[in-house]
Amino acid sequence: MADDGRRGDEDERGPGAAYQAFILMESLLQKLKMLNYEDEVLNKHNMKNLSRHYFVSSPYLESNSGEQFYMFTIIAAWLINTAGRPFTEPQEYDEPNATVSNILAELRAFGVKVDFPPSKLKSGSGEHVCFVLNRLAEVALKRKGFTYKRPVYPKETTEEESVMEDDAELTLSRVEEEMIEPDEEEENVMDLEALKLRTTQTETDASSKPDEILESTVDAAEWNLEVERVLPQLKVTIRTDNKDWRIHVDQMHQHRDGIKSSLKETKSYLDKLQEDIGKTLEKVSSREKYINNQLESLIQEYRGAQAKLSEAKERYQQASGGVTERTRALAEISEELEKVKQETEEKGSSMSDGAPVVRIRQSLTKLKQEIVQMDVRIGVVEHTLLQAKLREKSNMTRDMHATNIPEPAAGAFL
Repeated sequence: MADDGRRGDEDERGPGAAYQAFILMESLLQKLKMLNYEDEVLNKHNMKNLSRHYFVSSPYLESNSGEQFYMFTIIAAWLINTAGRPFTEPQEYDEPNATVSNILAELRAFGVKVDFPPSKLKSGSGEHVCFVLNRLAEVALKRKGFTYKRPVYPKETTEEESVMEDDAELTLSRVEEEMIEPDEEEENVMDLEALKLRTTQTETDASSKPDEILESTVDAAEWNLEVERVLPQLKVTIRTDNKDWRIHVDQMHQHRDGIKSSLKETKSYLDKLQEDIGKTLEKVSSREKYINNQLESLIQEYRGAQAKLSEAKERYQQASGGVTERTRALAEISEELEKVKQETEEKGSSMSDGAPVVRIRQSLTKLKQEIVQMDVRIGVVEHTLLQAKLREKSNMTRDMHATNIPEPAAGAFL
């Protein structure tokens, strides 16, 4: 996609570039079916099945365009999770720029080079959308361990086998016809197969050794009469076989004669056609020379214009390379700007909220009340301590007067 990503000049990509999205969409649909997206995505969100060209072009209604973008984000999030990376499923009313930026960030994390701006995906359709979903589907299939196997082609019969099968069919059909509709002439024809069987049986009988010497008991006159009677029936016919080489030779001779007769008729037409083509070629060559002489100056001008055009294309390609790099840098800066704007809006919304200030004031009021209570308790404790000291001092003084302790000793004690 690195080469396909530079879409500044559609003419340089060829006339088939307009149909690249259709190819990507059909490939994507096959991969989604292999990943069982009907049960895991469509049934979960109560959506219809995707058509063959769903993400190729945007619909006419704006509501359908939003639905198409939501479908794109849902499928992309599902593919990212299937590929092994956690991704929060986007909601229908989320910010499109942030959602698209997160999807492209995950795609780059898989090692896919992305050199087009995120705005190409906001429409929810087009070649870029099909490309993103295609690459995510490939990563998901690789994660699941799916591999493509070699196709298994049906075994084709060779020409010799087909000819043998045809000959077998012809032989069977011929046998069936002979069994169903016998010829009237064959009634008087001796069956060679039956004769062979009888001969074989006679040989087997002769192979067995008789106990006695065989002697003929047939009368010679009766034998001659029987031979004269069956002589017309002793007609041997050989059935034609399509596999016989003699039949093929006869057919070859017939085809050769037919080719010779056709060649004599066709040769005259071909000679006449050759003369007409020669005359036409002479006319075309003379016209070509005349046109070349007349248009020599225009051809020179055309060559000069073509050279200038090639130079201009080279300069344009050099300039377009810098434009593409700057466009990519601009897209990255735009993404960072969108993130900063979003963070600024969140901080502004949190700063405009007065709930924390109210809680601070309540905490300060409560703290002041606790300080006043603590001061009162401290004063009570100090008063109690002072009373205890005074009481102790008065007791000590009373004890001193009661025991008549000398004054210096008392001063030393104090």
